[in-house]
Parts: sequence; structure tokens; C-alpha cells
Amino acid sequence: MTHSGNRFLSNARLIQPSAIFLCAFGLILMFAADSAALGTTWVASDTTPAIEPVASSDLPAFEDDLNFDDLAAAVNGSIGYYRKLPASKMIAFGKEEYPASHLARSLEFFLAFIEAKPTAAELTAFIDKNYQVYAFTDRNKPVPVLFTGYYEPFLNGSRVRTEVYRYPVYPRPDDLVTFNLSDFSGGCAEKSGVGRSLSGSVVPYYDRSQIENTDILASRLSPIAWVDDRVGLFFLQIQGSGKIRLTDGTLLNVHYLISNGHPYRSIGNYLIKNKKMKKEDVSMQSIKEYLYNHPEEIQNILHSNPRYVFFETRETGPVGCFNIELTPGRSVALDRQIAPAGAFGFIISEKPVADCSGKIQSWEPFSRFVVNQDTGSAIQGPGRADIFWGNGAYAELAAGYMKQTGNLYFLVLKPEIAGP
Repeated sequence: MTHSGNRFLSNARLIQPSAIFLCAFGLILMFAADSAALGTTWVASDTTPAIEPVASSDLPAFEDDLNFDDLAAAVNGSIGYYRKLPASKMIAFGKEEYPASHLARSLEFFLAFIEAKPTAAELTAFIDKNYQVYAFTDRNKPVPVLFTGYYEPFLNGSRVRTEVYRYPVYPRPDDLVTFNLSDFSGGCAEKSGVGRSLSGSVVPYYDRSQIENTDILASRLSPIAWVDDRVGLFFLQIQGSGKIRLTDGTLLNVHYLISNGHPYRSIGNYLIKNKKMKKEDVSMQSIKEYLYNHPEEIQNILHSNPRYVFFETRETGPVGCFNIELTPGRSVALDRQIAPAGAFGFIISEKPVADCSGKIQSWEPFSRFVVNQDTGSAIQGPGRADIFWGNGAYAELAAGYMKQTGNLYFLVLKPEIAGP
């Protein structure tokens, strides 16, 4: 899905690992912040957090609040990913590496066990006996993880432009080019770029204001659809995937394809810096409310973020960066540079409890098995994770307000255990 991550807030309140279980897990994960504003959620030190084994005495109780619903679908996505890799392809968990074939067996072994619907105690004993559990640690202490959320928004659209449907959802322009710096110089680290060709040179692609204020694209590119909500379209670009319900009854699944290559700038930060909102009041919902209540400011606020996203349509729902279809509540986005691809995990955090009107009444502890199947530009470092909540009212609520801290573990079948 390669979404922009959680993008709206400017900072995060931190809880030390020792405090996490003192107040109903003491969790403080956070939705809505970009990478520059959010920073990291672990205490800075002169060491680099690394994935390391967790001792049996430090294992949590492996209780799943979803009662294994949809877990097989999520896990099978990673199994398929591993099976497509060369069997000997090694994937690192800190200093230890496992072949892709072993990671596939690890997941299959787990699925076979939960078919009997084990209790939390039985599952914990099974994992302790058969699995090596890992976590990001710093100075031998678990790194607290800031959990946020993302979701699939719904928009209303049309195949043709009208007075109501006048905001375009664009596919990839034909003049947008990508390149890898390592292809041009052996001294460059591998880094991709986006631009366009101009008079024999590659220059930056058009930014958001140029695209929206001129006919640079409109005169030569047919939109996938036209939608009726400029703010909704902006948030579709932030989330990276969504559904458009057309006037003819068709439901389009639109997915992030590529951006214009410009840096992401948080509009939450913009609102805070310009004293239009207080930091503690910023959420996806509060930002939307401000924009709808101040239509004369929408353009300046949205154009403070120069990044623009182009889409493609697919038959299926959202797909993560490893080309695995995402499972609501089970797929998570982690830093692709440091987290094992497709890895099986377990999280502990808090989730919102809402009343029938959609207002949050409380936050309750939860824990569940998840799979690392996506990434995002704001998901950087070992202290960040983004939960894909799916679509619908609750998904939007959880994605908009979630800013809780918790724990993240990875599970791998011990090499001496005979898998299926």
C-alpha cells in the first residue's frame, strides 16, 4: 500500500518500557504524525536498537483479541510471499538469519496448531516450546513502539467531470520518470528518485500546487475518476488506498502507484505552527473538521504539502509493499529497512471503544498476532508501527485517533523443531 504513514501530529508522548504494564499496559501509540515531526519513540542512546531474542521469562501472554478471525488469511499472504522467494533466500532477525523456506514452515506450523482453537495459556506454552521470540531492544531493554493506524477511505465519484464531481484522481503521468542513483555512480548509495525530462535533463516533477492550479496534467491525462470532495481526495492520497463509489454503481479499488517525488509535509504541523490548532487537539478528524469549516483556507493548507500521489485500479483490496493483500487488523506497516519482510508478529497496545454515535468512550488493552506486510514514509525506526484497520466507520475512527505505545514481538520456529 505504501501509504504516507501517520502524518498529522507533531510529537508523541513517551512511556518508558518499565512503565508499560503499570496502567493497563500504559500504552501511548499515536496516529497522525509524519516522520520529521514524530521522530522516534525510544529513548536516545549511543547504541542502535537491534532485533534480539527475548528470554522465556520475559514473554507476554499470547492472547488474541480477534480469536484468530482472519488470521489464516493474513498469515497465508506471508507464506505465499516466502514460497515465491528462492528457498535459500536469507532474511535477518538481528544477527540471526533464516531461509525463506523455514519462515514459510514457521507460519504453517503455527496455523496447524491454532486449528484446535487453543486457549491463551496453551498458545503461550506452545510458543515458548517451539518458537524463538524476538523484539527490538536498546541496552537489552525492549524498545517501546508507537502504534498508529491507517485505513481505506470511501469517496463518491463519477467517470466524467461535472459541477459536483470536479476533483481528479490521476493515474501515473506518461512524462514521470524514475531512476536509481546507483545506476549512475558506483559511489552512490542505492536511492531512487522521481522526476521528468526537460531539455535533455531530469528535473523535479510538478508539485501539488502546480498540478492543482494549472492544466499541466488536465490537458493531457485522463483521470481514473472525478470525486466530489477535495479534502477526501487529499486524505485518500495520505492513506494510499481507498474505494470510489461511482454514480453508475461501480465500486473502484484505487491504490497508490507512485508519488511525484516531493517530500511529505505534515498539514498537522502547518496548522500547529500557524497557531490554527493546538498540538494536543490534532487528529485526522479534527483536521478534516477544520478544513471543512474554513473552506477559504483549504488551498493554502493542502498546498503546504507538495507531495502528490498517483493511483491505479485493482480488482482486489489494498496490497502492501511486498505485494501481499492486506488483512484488516492483522497487517501492519513497519520500517522496511530494518524489519524482516513478511515477518509474523505479536503486538500489545490499546484500541478505542466507541458509542453508537461514533464518539470514543474509552481505550481498552488488546493484543493480537499480526504480520509485517507494508511500509510507509513516516514509519521509520524500530519504535514505529502502523496498523491497517480496513474500511468503515470504526476503521476511520481507530486510524484517526490511535496514538498509543505498546510492544512488538517477532516469532520464528526454532530450527530444531520439525515443521510441517
